[in-house]
Amino acid sequence: MLNSVQTGRLEQQLAFLREIDRLKTVVRQSPLLDKSRKENSAEHSWLLAMYALVLSEYASGAVDTTRVMQMLLLHDIVEIDVGDVPIHGTTGHDIQAAKEPKAAARLFGLLPAPQGEAFLALWHEFERAETDDARFAKALDRFQPLLINVFTEGGTWTESGVSLEQVFARYGPAIQRGAPQLWTVCEEWVTRHFAAH
Repeated sequence: MLNSVQTGRLEQQLAFLREIDRLKTVVRQSPLLDKSRKENSAEHSWLLAMYALVLSEYASGAVDTTRVMQMLLLHDIVEIDVGDVPIHGTTGHDIQAAKEPKAAARLFGLLPAPQGEAFLALWHEFERAETDDARFAKALDRFQPLLINVFTEGGTWTESGVSLEQVFARYGPAIQRGAPQLWTVCEEWVTRHFAAH
């Protein structure tokens, strides 16, 4: 049987889990690979964790796959409060960046202090992208939508009129820094895609 401290802790954790269920309602611009609908941010985060589990050997440095997966599961939770701003959008990035720390503090603050503080620290580490773990997580966060665009005949690139140069500029630095071997594959995909379209 739980004592009152354990009960309070569990209630906080369950409140957090109920709140983050809302991530399923944040619709992203990227389609599913079968093009049946747009993916949501919860699906994106889960899939990125799977990418980390499968592709960790391609990280530019020695990474702790569990920590990378944790970052990827946590990185977009702030979108519950601030929404998703597409990478190809021309507005909203600065406004969203200013709102995200407040959203992170609120959402991770729902958890018991030690746990919430640890999750918030992982979120900040991902945002700064200064460690090998965070650089690889950032690389995967760019790699997955690039893959989707290539394998959906252009996806959001076509919708937004994105050029080859823009793809290289917006995706390249993060992927190359965190997973250079994956960027080599991406360069081939992207070059072939734009040559054909």
